[in-house]
Amino acid sequence: MTTLTKRNRRAEAPAERWSNAEEKEEKTDGTDEEQDTDSKSLRLTLMEEILLLGLKDKEGYTSFWNDSISSGLRGCILIELALRGRIQLEPQSSRKRKLLDRKVLVKSSAPTGDVLLDEALKHIKNTEPPEDVSSWIELLTGETWNPLKLHFQMRNVRERLAKSLVEKGVLSTEKQNFLLFDMTTHPLTDSSEKQRLVQRLQDSLLERWTNDWRRMSRRMLALILLAHAADVLENTLSSLSDERYDTASTRSRSLLEADPDLESAKVTTPGEEMIWTVLAAFNRS
Repeated sequence: MTTLTKRNRRAEAPAERWSNAEEKEEKTDGTDEEQDTDSKSLRLTLMEEILLLGLKDKEGYTSFWNDSISSGLRGCILIELALRGRIQLEPQSSRKRKLLDRKVLVKSSAPTGDVLLDEALKHIKNTEPPEDVSSWIELLTGETWNPLKLHFQMRNVRERLAKSLVEKGVLSTEKQNFLLFDMTTHPLTDSSEKQRLVQRLQDSLLERWTNDWRRMSRRMLALILLAHAADVLENTLSSLSDERYDTASTRSRSLLEADPDLESAKVTTPGEEMIWTVLAAFNRS
């Protein structure tokens, strides 16, 4: 996973939102970007948004050099489940434990309507004893030496997310020949969705910057941290002028370099707690 650098390339851009009962975890606070999102925006999950930010627009695939996006997408799944009220960390005990020492518990096993989320939720529900966040990211990614736990790996996640975006009219499906093999690719067809997503993320670090994450949309806070974990944040900011890029980079680093255990003392919801726990897991990896 790379860090934000001085400057180098280009960028892109777009969208989010979704279902009402599950938005209870997402209460607004007057500066919530989601309230101001164009009404034409699709309801994309965090996983879809991160994949969209990572895809090359014309080529329709993620960079071959990005080895962080797979684990980043698993982090998205855990945060999405927490924001939808399905999972949470086990309660703190009298002896204060660090975020990564607390196990993930199922709060509600009600289906989310999303195949990937429901698959992960089923794994978490059926696992005894429960695992912590770092373990779940590794297990869902398939990074385990325990052959008895290989069945937790979620396969073809990028392809399944891309097909969902095809169904939503954001991507298309093509076949490309790479000398030795053919590969299914998913070029961008609706550039407005990506543009809106990139614009919202950039605005959250510039015009809408609050200097206090508690005044940010929870989903936007998660999106910034997950974009960094999946190594797609720098590209998202690279279309900015040098001065605005430096400002946005500095502000994003103020979030990324915060101590998750200290910030978790300020949380008001299980969803916020999960956001900081996932960041702690990626910081440790």
